[in-house]
Amino acid sequence: MFDNLQDRLQRSMKRVTGKSRLTDDNIKDTLREVRKALLEADVALPVVKDFIESVRKRAVGQEVSRALNPGQQFIKIVESELVAVMGQANESLNLATKPPAVILLAGLQGAGKTTSVAKLARYLKEREKKKVVVVSADIYRPAAIKQLETLAGEVGVDFFPSNTEQKPVDIANGAIMHARKHYADVVIVDTAGRLHIDETLMGEIKTLHAAIDPVETLFVIDSMIGQDAVNTAKAFDQALPLTGVILTKTDGDARGGAALSVRHVTGKPIKFLGVGEKSDALEPFHPDRLASRILGMGDVLSLIEEAERKIDKQKAEKLVKKVVKGKKFDLNDLKDQLQQMQNMGGMTSMLEKLPGMGNIAQLAEQANMTNQFKVMEVIIDSMTPAERSNPDILNGSRKRRITNGSGTNVQDLNRLLKQHKQMAKMMKKMKGDGMAKMMRGLGGMMGGGGGGGMPPGGFPGGGLPPGFK
Repeated sequence: MFDNLQDRLQRSMKRVTGKSRLTDDNIKDTLREVRKALLEADVALPVVKDFIESVRKRAVGQEVSRALNPGQQFIKIVESELVAVMGQANESLNLATKPPAVILLAGLQGAGKTTSVAKLARYLKEREKKKVVVVSADIYRPAAIKQLETLAGEVGVDFFPSNTEQKPVDIANGAIMHARKHYADVVIVDTAGRLHIDETLMGEIKTLHAAIDPVETLFVIDSMIGQDAVNTAKAFDQALPLTGVILTKTDGDARGGAALSVRHVTGKPIKFLGVGEKSDALEPFHPDRLASRILGMGDVLSLIEEAERKIDKQKAEKLVKKVVKGKKFDLNDLKDQLQQMQNMGGMTSMLEKLPGMGNIAQLAEQANMTNQFKVMEVIIDSMTPAERSNPDILNGSRKRRITNGSGTNVQDLNRLLKQHKQMAKMMKKMKGDGMAKMMRGLGGMMGGGGGGGMPPGGFPGGGLPPGFK
């Protein structure tokens, strides 16, 4: 998300670098470019106008502080206004009520409501340690009820059954009673969607809302529908007392206009972003972190939090001990590191969260690094345990057998061996107190955090990722 906007904004900012003072004249062209970039990103016109005017007012005539050059000062102002447009800080769910807390999800058909119910249930179960019940009140689509039942099984939460003969209000009340009996903390209610906004849909959902009085009413919206996202959000906001928004399919949206428009137009906070198809691909929305990423300043906090959750700490510690003792870094270790990286969302996802690495993240995407990692894993899987432990024994006939078995070619295998050799050489340098020195350096880079569960060198495997020199 925001790939195009990020590129345009960063280029625009360079126009004011080197000026001793920010004036109306020397920021005029830059603001014109920023306006164009925002409109191309499908940000709503009223939002763009207000944003540009706010930035101009703050920037013009402002003396540049001793610590910052004008370009940095201007970027700081733009970042601050981006955060203000998107809502200042993350607003978490309000579950402070007598259990069960009821959450109602509303939205148009195809926005991703049912998958969002499952993702939110998993989020609450794993990160908030809540006991969750999910239920579908979509009596028009039996397939939606079945889909939610399947997803509930996958994420390990309680599914309350329903059918098309029942009324939505009866279904929801039944689920709430069930939750009370089984001491559940949260009930998430999926509702029927339509292909467009109509009075029947709104009337039905209003009745359901009045009957169950949810503590959270979340509007689920597809970020890829751009300007229409704002119009539908307005219509639902007029019909229901919305408490927040879940923005879905953001991984497929290169523009990001909806994220910058929804809060400003509706006054309702974006609480979560759907960032992929998997059931764990739901993240709390942090306006400050996203603004930082848009301007190429990274998002180290999110990267550290992700590492804490997704990296296998036992494997990471095992590798650290192995490296410190000076033991050989073999292909089994490399495979583990590649898998850890995939768990973190792949190379592009990691790089774009690091300050100043936006361009390298784009290069990684263009080079299809994720696919290259998968090829590497397949090659390693085609080796015998002895070959993985000691790749030096690979001769011509062994290489032919491995490439035939993995459906690859000798160039792919040689590339893998070269990457392994480079990483093994770097690991050797970390023997003894080399690791401690590197982690101290990393801690300084990250403001003293040290990276929590991050593996050696900041990337799984340490240092620069495979494929970068």
